[in-house]
Amino acid sequence: MPRPRIGITTSYKDHRQSVDTHYAQAIEAAGGLPLIVPIFETADAAAEFASLLDGLVITGGPGIVRGLIGTLPDDLEQVDPARDQNDTLIYAAVQDRPILGICYGMQFINAQAGGTLYADVQMQKPGSLIHSADRGGTTHPVRFDSDSHIAQIMGIPELETNTYHIQAVGTVGNRLKAVGFGPDGVIEVIESDDGRMIGVQFHPERMADRTRPLFQDFVNRCRHK
Repeated sequence: MPRPRIGITTSYKDHRQSVDTHYAQAIEAAGGLPLIVPIFETADAAAEFASLLDGLVITGGPGIVRGLIGTLPDDLEQVDPARDQNDTLIYAAVQDRPILGICYGMQFINAQAGGTLYADVQMQKPGSLIHSADRGGTTHPVRFDSDSHIAQIMGIPELETNTYHIQAVGTVGNRLKAVGFGPDGVIEVIESDDGRMIGVQFHPERMADRTRPLFQDFVNRCRHK
């Protein structure tokens, strides 16, 4: 049986694309065929490329300004407009297929759905942990709602996760719900009612030994989209 073809978005800066190899490795290990999403000039080109895909992973990245509460801090670079446009084009073109958003990717999905984002959750949400590893943040548990898709996929009530983010979801966007939370109440997982879209604030590709069920379920959904 052919492997489901999974698009993987990239970082973009100074006319160069780059992506951490862990994303592709996690998708391949789960039975998918990773395809790197190029930078498009037009929506037509994005739609034509999207026709090749069975699903999409929106990877980590810099700061998002859509839906922003406050101002990005000095230690968080704003996303390049070219990446923002590219992610928007490919995201719009795969709305009928499974989508997995990771860190920036979760925030992107939420902002696209009309939700809001804290510019700096550590400073803006009282009682928040330090969620940026660069600022000294460490691993912490994420608790899943018992009736959520993520809980059913993982088969456990909570997961000890890494943490690399400065921004965080404020209000949840349309047709999404918050289903995973840090010990400080920060939203760590969002999903659509049907489970087709899942966003996680942590980086599961960097802890694939513990998050393999997430990637396997995602690839399986792409196979049977």
